Amino acid sequence: MFRFDELALPIIQAPMAGGVSTPALVAAVANAGAIGSFGFAYSTPEKIDADLRQAKSLTKGVVNANFFVFEPLDAPEPAQQQQAIDALKKLPVSIESAYTAIEPPFYPSLEQQLEPVWAHRPAILTFHFGLVEASIIEQAHALGIAVGITATNLEQAQAIENSNADFIVAQGIEAGGHRGTFAADPPEDAALSAIELTALLRAHCHIPTVTAGGIMDGADINRALEAGAHAAQLGTAFVCCDESGATQAHKTLMLEQPQRGSVLTKGFSGRWARGIRNEFIDLMQNEPTLPFPVQNTLTGPLRQWAARANNGEYQSLWAGSAYARARAMPAAALLAKLAQELHQAQQ
Repeated sequence: MFRFDELALPIIQAPMAGGVSTPALVAAVANAGAIGSFGFAYSTPEKIDADLRQAKSLTKGVVNANFFVFEPLDAPEPAQQQQAIDALKKLPVSIESAYTAIEPPFYPSLEQQLEPVWAHRPAILTFHFGLVEASIIEQAHALGIAVGITATNLEQAQAIENSNADFIVAQGIEAGGHRGTFAADPPEDAALSAIELTALLRAHCHIPTVTAGGIMDGADINRALEAGAHAAQLGTAFVCCDESGATQAHKTLMLEQPQRGSVLTKGFSGRWARGIRNEFIDLMQNEPTLPFPVQNTLTGPLRQWAARANNGEYQSLWAGSAYARARAMPAAALLAKLAQELHQAQQ
């Protein structure tokens, strides 16, 4: 079973869905002695199998397979769907595909998604948006796979510990991408910083904690370790790496437009997620959206059109609050730089 003290570098490359976490990126990170992660949120079992198989051919290092835990969802009313469609139709762009009502199933079967995981046995299996059935954790442990689950507050972290998971990913408010809250629409989000949450979990939880959110360099990693983390999870820091599958527009805006900042939006997926502020986020701020992940499916054609057109204004450019400090280089070079900075911070 995986242990954090086996790592050459206390770093997890965050799982990033939508093609950012490529096999080449995951392998490059794992080969450097850190943890490379796949974001398999909406992936088919066939895609999961292919990616894990390719990563296995490229690395013998530590690989993490990450999945979303979707809440049961009833079909939105036709009138509600039409309101969301009308909001997208008002946007000042014309796309090739028409917006249509979304039919179930609204999300993939986790049981089917996990079949390739049981076959390939990556070292780590992690989950976002909540707890999983005890049988899944038991199956992972029987195969020698460690399990981690995201928390955004102490109550969630304690539930994770009680579930027999092996570690907690403490996601601060600074983190890019989707908030890992257990409910899609929590009555309130504690909105703790990554360091605040890590220190809180250190005081009240007994299993290892990984700090996630706003970590971009070795000094940040050192602060996380000093707060009680066993490792730091970095996502935004890897988006501009050569091996990243992020679109060119995503990388360009991250590197060249720090003044935009990052904000939380439900416009793209129906769930709160942090990304670089763009025209879509501004225009959708007060517009109706469908529940997650139906809204994500509805906006799919728009995002795909924007990617083909290299139009960053209508892509979900997930990025943390410190994205202005992102660096463009091969993943191995970034990890070497992070290791050097961490060593300097520890002197």
